[in-house]
Amino acid sequence: MSQMPKGPESYFPSIEKKYGRPIADWQDLIRASPLTRHMELVAWLKAEHALGHGHANALVAHTLAEGGGK
Repeated sequence: MSQMPKGPESYFPSIEKKYGRPIADWQDLIRASPLTRHMELVAWLKAEHALGHGHANALVAHTLAEGGGK
């Protein structure tokens, strides 16, 4: 039986569906950004890419936790 994702990853299917881009694309954008702080990155995704707060926060949290942060 497959286990449901928990934490930030639980948002990934709805992010991909709503915004039409794979999670890897969003993570690449976050990693390439000159911004370094969590909330700066969240605000940037919201302002520049029209993501909702929860989706932006999930992407940033997961990317930074992977060691893909600054």
